[in-house]
Amino acid sequence: MSEQTLEYFWSRREIMKRNAAEVRWSHAVNSRSRLTEALTGPTHMIEADIVMRGRDPKEPIMAHPPDTESDITLKEWLEKVKEYNKGIKLDFKSMEAVFPSVVLLEEMLAQPSCPLWINADILSGPGGKATPLEPQAFLSAVRTLPTHAVLSLGWTTGWTAGIDNAGYSWNMVRVMEEICRDLKHPVTFPVRAALLAQSLSQLTWLLQQSHRYTLTVWTGQEDTLILQDLLPYRKEFDISRIYYDLPDSQRTELSMTLQDKN
Repeated sequence: MSEQTLEYFWSRREIMKRNAAEVRWSHAVNSRSRLTEALTGPTHMIEADIVMRGRDPKEPIMAHPPDTESDITLKEWLEKVKEYNKGIKLDFKSMEAVFPSVVLLEEMLAQPSCPLWINADILSGPGGKATPLEPQAFLSAVRTLPTHAVLSLGWTTGWTAGIDNAGYSWNMVRVMEEICRDLKHPVTFPVRAALLAQSLSQLTWLLQQSHRYTLTVWTGQEDTLILQDLLPYRKEFDISRIYYDLPDSQRTELSMTLQDKN
Protein backbone atom coordinates (compact mmCIF):
# COMPACT_ATOMS: atom_id res chain seq x y z
CA MET A 1 0.00 0.00 0.00
CA SER A 2 2.80 2.44 0.82
CA GLU A 3 4.30 2.10 -2.65
CA GLN A 4 1.40 3.32 -4.80
CA THR A 5 3.03 6.69 -5.40
CA LEU A 6 6.22 5.12 -6.74
CA GLU A 7 4.24 2.50 -8.62
CA TYR A 8 2.32 5.24 -10.41
CA PHE A 9 5.40 7.12 -11.65
CA TRP A 10 7.32 3.94 -12.41
CA SER A 11 4.45 2.53 -14.50
CA ARG A 12 4.44 5.77 -16.51
CA ARG A 13 8.24 5.49 -16.99
CA GLU A 14 8.74 8.81 -15.24
CA ILE A 15 11.21 7.25 -12.81
CA MET A 16 13.67 4.52 -13.71
CA LYS A 17 13.23 2.37 -10.60
CA ARG A 18 11.15 2.28 -7.46
CA ASN A 19 13.44 4.75 -5.73
CA ALA A 20 11.67 7.47 -3.74
CA ALA A 21 14.72 9.74 -4.15
CA GLU A 22 13.86 10.09 -7.85
CA VAL A 23 10.55 11.84 -7.16
CA ARG A 24 10.80 15.60 -7.75
CA TRP A 25 8.67 18.29 -6.13
CA SER A 26 7.28 21.74 -6.88
CA HIS A 27 6.51 23.91 -3.84
CA ALA A 28 4.01 26.64 -2.95
CA VAL A 29 2.15 26.29 -6.24
CA ASN A 30 -0.50 28.73 -5.06
CA SER A 31 -1.16 30.83 -8.18
CA ARG A 32 -2.15 30.31 -11.80
CA SER A 33 1.32 31.25 -13.03
CA ARG A 34 3.10 28.93 -10.61
CA LEU A 35 0.71 26.12 -11.54
CA THR A 36 1.35 26.55 -15.27
CA GLU A 37 5.09 26.46 -14.60
CA ALA A 38 4.83 23.32 -12.45
CA LEU A 39 2.52 21.45 -14.82
CA THR A 40 4.83 21.96 -17.80
CA GLY A 41 8.03 21.26 -15.85
CA PRO A 42 9.83 18.03 -14.87
CA THR A 43 8.45 17.64 -11.34
CA HIS A 44 6.28 14.69 -10.32
CA MET A 45 4.51 16.01 -7.21
CA ILE A 46 2.92 19.46 -6.98
CA GLU A 47 2.59 20.89 -3.47
CA ALA A 48 0.23 23.74 -2.59
CA ASP A 49 -1.31 25.34 0.49
CA ILE A 50 -5.03 25.66 1.17
CA VAL A 51 -6.86 28.31 3.17
CA MET A 52 -10.46 29.58 3.19
CA ARG A 53 -11.04 32.75 1.21
CA GLY A 54 -11.25 35.74 3.53
CA ARG A 55 -14.44 37.09 1.93
CA ASP A 56 -17.59 35.73 0.32
CA PRO A 57 -17.97 33.39 -1.39
CA LYS A 58 -16.18 31.40 1.30
CA GLU A 59 -14.40 28.48 -0.38
CA PRO A 60 -10.99 26.78 -0.32
CA ILE A 61 -8.34 28.72 -2.25
CA MET A 62 -4.64 28.19 -2.89
CA ALA A 63 -2.68 30.46 -0.56
CA HIS A 64 -0.25 30.31 2.36
CA PRO A 65 -1.14 32.04 5.64
CA PRO A 66 -1.38 34.94 6.33
CA ASP A 67 -2.74 35.36 2.76
CA THR A 68 -6.51 34.97 2.42
CA GLU A 69 -6.77 35.81 -1.29
CA SER A 70 -5.63 34.02 -4.43
CA ASP A 71 -6.21 34.03 -8.18
CA ILE A 72 -7.14 30.32 -8.15
CA THR A 73 -9.55 28.20 -6.10
CA LEU A 74 -8.93 24.60 -5.06
CA LYS A 75 -11.63 23.43 -7.50
CA GLU A 76 -9.95 25.23 -10.43
CA TRP A 77 -6.53 23.99 -9.31
CA LEU A 78 -7.65 20.35 -9.17
CA GLU A 79 -9.34 20.54 -12.55
CA LYS A 80 -6.12 21.77 -14.12
CA VAL A 81 -3.81 19.28 -12.40
CA LYS A 82 -6.03 16.34 -13.42
CA GLU A 83 -5.32 17.14 -17.08
CA TYR A 84 -1.59 16.53 -16.58
CA ASN A 85 -1.50 13.41 -14.36
CA LYS A 86 0.83 14.99 -11.83
CA GLY A 87 0.86 13.99 -8.18
CA ILE A 88 -0.90 16.26 -5.69
CA LYS A 89 0.18 17.28 -2.19
CA LEU A 90 -2.16 19.62 -0.31
CA ASP A 91 -0.94 21.31 2.86
CA PHE A 92 -3.40 22.40 5.55
CA LYS A 93 -2.46 24.95 8.21
CA SER A 94 -5.96 25.29 9.76
CA MET A 95 -9.01 23.10 10.25
CA GLU A 96 -11.40 25.59 8.64
CA ALA A 97 -10.47 24.56 5.10
CA VAL A 98 -10.19 20.80 5.66
CA PHE A 99 -13.80 19.61 5.48
CA PRO A 100 -14.89 21.63 2.38
CA SER A 101 -11.66 20.56 0.67
CA VAL A 102 -12.31 16.89 1.44
CA VAL A 103 -15.79 17.19 -0.09
CA LEU A 104 -14.23 18.57 -3.28
CA LEU A 105 -11.54 15.89 -3.35
CA GLU A 106 -14.09 13.11 -2.95
CA GLU A 107 -16.09 14.51 -5.87
CA MET A 108 -13.14 15.02 -8.21
CA LEU A 109 -10.64 12.30 -7.28
CA ALA A 110 -12.78 9.37 -6.15
CA GLN A 111 -11.25 7.02 -8.73
CA PRO A 112 -7.63 6.08 -8.04
CA SER A 113 -5.58 8.00 -10.57
CA CYS A 114 -2.74 10.36 -9.72
CA PRO A 115 -1.08 10.22 -6.28
CA LEU A 116 -2.86 12.30 -3.63
CA TRP A 117 -1.08 13.37 -0.43
CA ILE A 118 -2.79 15.30 2.38
CA ASN A 119 -0.39 17.10 4.71
CA ALA A 120 -0.79 18.61 8.18
CA ASP A 121 1.30 19.03 11.31
CA ILE A 122 -0.70 17.31 14.04
CA LEU A 123 1.82 17.22 16.92
CA SER A 124 4.34 19.60 18.47
CA GLY A 125 7.89 18.62 17.57
CA PRO A 126 11.47 19.74 18.28
CA GLY A 127 11.63 23.53 18.47
CA GLY A 128 8.07 23.84 17.16
CA LYS A 129 6.30 27.10 18.03
CA ALA A 130 3.32 26.91 15.66
CA THR A 131 0.11 25.35 16.94
CA PRO A 132 -0.50 21.93 15.35
CA LEU A 133 -3.91 20.88 14.10
CA GLU A 134 -5.85 18.78 16.58
CA PRO A 135 -5.01 15.18 15.53
CA GLN A 136 -8.40 13.53 15.95
CA ALA A 137 -10.32 16.42 14.38
CA PHE A 138 -8.06 16.34 11.32
CA LEU A 139 -8.11 12.56 10.96
CA SER A 140 -11.87 12.47 11.40
CA ALA A 141 -12.24 15.02 8.59
CA VAL A 142 -10.03 13.09 6.13
CA ARG A 143 -11.02 9.52 7.02
CA THR A 144 -13.53 9.31 4.13
CA LEU A 145 -10.88 10.02 1.49
CA PRO A 146 -10.14 7.09 -0.86
CA THR A 147 -7.69 4.61 0.64
CA HIS A 148 -5.10 5.38 -2.06
CA ALA A 149 -4.66 8.85 -0.51
CA VAL A 150 -1.45 9.22 1.54
CA LEU A 151 -1.70 11.03 4.86
CA SER A 152 1.40 13.15 5.42
CA LEU A 153 1.37 13.65 9.20
CA GLY A 154 4.07 15.71 10.83
CA TRP A 155 5.29 17.68 13.80
CA THR A 156 5.70 21.44 14.09
CA THR A 157 9.45 22.10 14.22
CA GLY A 158 12.00 24.87 14.53
CA TRP A 159 15.72 25.14 13.84
CA THR A 160 18.26 27.70 15.06
CA ALA A 161 21.76 28.17 13.64
CA GLY A 162 24.72 27.93 16.00
CA ILE A 163 23.13 25.76 18.70
CA ASP A 164 22.61 22.06 19.29
CA ASN A 165 19.05 21.55 18.07
CA ALA A 166 17.17 18.69 19.68
CA GLY A 167 15.88 15.91 17.44
CA TYR A 168 12.61 13.98 17.43
CA SER A 169 12.23 12.48 20.92
CA TRP A 170 11.03 9.01 21.83
CA ASN A 171 7.83 10.49 23.23
CA MET A 172 7.17 12.33 19.94
CA VAL A 173 7.49 9.24 17.77
CA ARG A 174 5.57 7.00 20.18
CA VAL A 175 2.61 9.39 20.35
CA MET A 176 2.63 9.68 16.56
CA GLU A 177 2.67 5.91 16.11
CA GLU A 178 -0.19 5.47 18.55
CA ILE A 179 -2.25 7.97 16.51
CA CYS A 180 -1.41 6.30 13.18
CA ARG A 181 -1.53 2.65 14.20
CA ASP A 182 -5.11 1.92 13.16
CA LEU A 183 -5.39 4.22 10.15
CA LYS A 184 -6.45 2.63 6.85
CA HIS A 185 -4.39 4.99 4.68
CA PRO A 186 -0.66 4.87 3.96
CA VAL A 187 1.20 7.40 6.10
CA THR A 188 4.34 9.40 5.37
CA PHE A 189 6.07 11.37 8.11
CA PRO A 190 7.56 14.68 6.95
CA VAL A 191 10.82 15.11 8.87
CA ARG A 192 13.23 18.04 8.93
CA ALA A 193 16.58 17.13 7.40
CA ALA A 194 18.63 19.19 9.87
CA LEU A 195 17.19 17.14 12.75
CA LEU A 196 17.80 13.66 11.31
CA ALA A 197 21.30 13.01 12.61
CA GLN A 198 20.10 13.19 16.23
CA SER A 199 16.92 11.20 15.55
CA LEU A 200 18.10 8.01 13.82
CA SER A 201 17.06 5.57 16.55
CA GLN A 202 13.64 7.14 17.05
CA LEU A 203 12.71 7.42 13.35
CA THR A 204 14.10 3.96 12.59
CA TRP A 205 11.82 2.53 15.28
CA LEU A 206 8.87 4.49 13.88
CA LEU A 207 9.28 3.14 10.34
CA GLN A 208 9.69 -0.38 11.66
CA GLN A 209 6.20 -0.32 13.15
CA SER A 210 4.34 -0.68 9.84
CA HIS A 211 4.95 -1.31 6.14
CA ARG A 212 2.43 1.52 5.54
CA TYR A 213 4.92 4.12 6.86
CA THR A 214 7.46 6.16 4.89
CA LEU A 215 9.55 9.28 5.58
CA THR A 216 9.57 12.48 3.54
CA VAL A 217 12.72 14.52 4.21
CA TRP A 218 12.36 18.30 3.83
CA THR A 219 14.52 21.30 4.69
CA GLY A 220 13.92 24.89 5.78
CA GLN A 221 15.32 27.73 3.68
CA GLU A 222 17.75 28.81 6.40
CA ASP A 223 18.67 25.31 7.63
CA THR A 224 22.17 23.93 7.42
CA LEU A 225 21.78 20.57 5.69
CA ILE A 226 24.62 18.04 5.90
CA LEU A 227 23.87 15.42 3.26
CA GLN A 228 26.02 12.83 5.03
CA ASP A 229 23.46 12.89 7.85
CA LEU A 230 20.91 11.36 5.47
CA LEU A 231 23.02 8.35 4.47
CA PRO A 232 22.44 6.18 7.59
CA TYR A 233 18.73 6.18 6.75
CA ARG A 234 19.51 4.88 3.25
CA LYS A 235 21.43 1.99 4.79
CA GLU A 236 18.65 1.22 7.26
CA PHE A 237 15.67 1.23 4.88
CA ASP A 238 14.71 0.25 1.38
CA ILE A 239 15.09 3.09 -1.14
CA SER A 240 11.33 3.01 -1.70
CA ARG A 241 10.62 4.25 1.82
CA ILE A 242 12.35 7.65 2.00
CA TYR A 243 11.28 10.59 -0.17
CA TYR A 244 13.47 13.69 -0.44
CA ASP A 245 11.40 16.86 -0.79
CA LEU A 246 14.49 19.04 -1.32
CA PRO A 247 15.47 21.92 -3.63
CA ASP A 248 16.85 20.74 -6.97
CA SER A 249 20.42 21.75 -6.12
CA GLN A 250 20.37 19.66 -2.93
CA ARG A 251 18.62 16.74 -4.66
CA THR A 252 21.35 16.74 -7.33
CA GLU A 253 24.08 16.84 -4.68
CA LEU A 254 22.36 14.04 -2.76
CA SER A 255 22.10 11.90 -5.91
CA MET A 256 25.83 12.37 -6.56
CA THR A 257 26.61 11.49 -2.94
CA LEU A 258 24.48 8.34 -3.16
CA GLN A 259 26.19 7.31 -6.42
CA ASP A 260 29.59 7.80 -4.82
CA LYS A 261 28.55 5.57 -1.91
CA ASN A 262 27.32 2.88 -4.30
